[in-house]
Amino acid sequence: MDSPPYSPPNPDGDIHVQPKQSRSLPNFLTSVKLKYVKLGYHYLMSNLVKLCLIPLIAALAIHASKMNFDDFYQLWLRLQYNLVAVIASSVFLVFGSTVYLMTRPRPVYLVDYACYLPPAHLQAKFTQFMEHSRLTGDFNESSLEFQRKILERSGLGEETYFPEAMHSIPPRPSMAAAREEAEQVMFGALDNLFTNTKINPKDVGILVVNCSLFNPTPSLSAMIINKYKLRGNIKSFNLGGMGCSAGVIAIDLAKDMLCLHRNTYAVVVSTENITQNWYFGNKKSMLIPNCLFRMGCSAVLLSNKSADKRRAKYKLVHVVRTHCGADDKAFKCVYQEQDDKGKTGVSLSKDLMAIAGGALKTNITTLGPLVLPISEQILFFLALVRRKLFNPKIKPYIPDFKLAFDHFCIHAGGRAVIDELEKNLQLTLEHVEASRMTLHRFGNTSSSSIWYELGYTEAKMKVRKGHRVWQIAFGSGFKCNSVVWQALRNVKPSPKSPWEDSIHKYPVKLDF
Repeated sequence: MDSPPYSPPNPDGDIHVQPKQSRSLPNFLTSVKLKYVKLGYHYLMSNLVKLCLIPLIAALAIHASKMNFDDFYQLWLRLQYNLVAVIASSVFLVFGSTVYLMTRPRPVYLVDYACYLPPAHLQAKFTQFMEHSRLTGDFNESSLEFQRKILERSGLGEETYFPEAMHSIPPRPSMAAAREEAEQVMFGALDNLFTNTKINPKDVGILVVNCSLFNPTPSLSAMIINKYKLRGNIKSFNLGGMGCSAGVIAIDLAKDMLCLHRNTYAVVVSTENITQNWYFGNKKSMLIPNCLFRMGCSAVLLSNKSADKRRAKYKLVHVVRTHCGADDKAFKCVYQEQDDKGKTGVSLSKDLMAIAGGALKTNITTLGPLVLPISEQILFFLALVRRKLFNPKIKPYIPDFKLAFDHFCIHAGGRAVIDELEKNLQLTLEHVEASRMTLHRFGNTSSSSIWYELGYTEAKMKVRKGHRVWQIAFGSGFKCNSVVWQALRNVKPSPKSPWEDSIHKYPVKLDF
């Protein structure tokens, strides 16, 4: 008789004897993991057309194999007697192909991009932040304690950066200092971009710059044109007051311009300016940006030249923009204003996360049909029908966006934003790693944060040919904007990446 299998002692020192195992087959209905069933369903539905064509092709092949020379000769004679039909079909085919080739959207390629890495002496340690805030004399004890708690829970690390003017005691938020910050970050990113891509700045035909809170005269775009001596007929744009999602808006504008102008380059510069936008008051809702926003900038080179496809990193697939400004609460949830002492700052409403959730829902409802596989669209439609016709209390089906995208770049606006998207989109820790680590290393760099996140993913060597990247950002107004890229090759980090010297330390464990 077989002896029962032996089990090693547990931590208490007891020895257990396992019961004799049954020789019957397992119950596959309970043992098969549902995620594999769903994955199989996804592959089946995604390849449904191909699977349906296989029997048709097989039948045609079998029929053709049974035909002899006389059968083919008779077919040729029939075509000769129907010469008019053959010519008409050929003309229609050629005309249709010509119209399609002339009217189809021109592909837009992302050749390369660069993110600015400030010098180490501009790093903002927590103790330094709190000490400088105390020495200004503008904050009471309650405000100082509030800022300390926000810093501890924000998800930011000790290596984020402040501009030079904010390191001075007292701070010197002047127009000249703000210009210095703008030039430092924009020219730093553009120098890297032009060096890495080896293009002549005079070849740039379109320039789009976005900065929400600092809009001097001449404009930031004019500062770039003057610095790099760009050509006189350049199409330049300067976007202001559009918040942290303006980087996606700038990409959309550049895309539209590239569809109008052949064989040209477009450069998109996304940044924010801290120097003149620090809040020196005690209104709690206006103190939060002080704790989250840090300096940074990205410069992106786009092209519609077919020759650039070979060296480009990505191809632009979709841009989806959602604006909720018609709603009063959404319009005022991120609002620049003066407090009762006349001090200017940006106020964040307590309804911000709820409004962001509504904007996200609208955005992904539009984006979903463009990117989700047919398998997910069918499940979503069936769940919607069940709710509408049978039981309104049934939870709505949340499509699995992990089947549509390989990488997620969620705007590093704050820990709460990333947490909410992770929860609502049912993402894994790996999917939000780039966003969390960017927030920790660089803070909220506004519209450029999604590029620091993509840089993190590239530095980890995770982007393979064919992978899709989803960049999603939120901004004042209130807006939620998405852009989708497809990798044209296995992407390696560009030289002088902001993660070049620190990627080996990440991911770090975050204690909240």
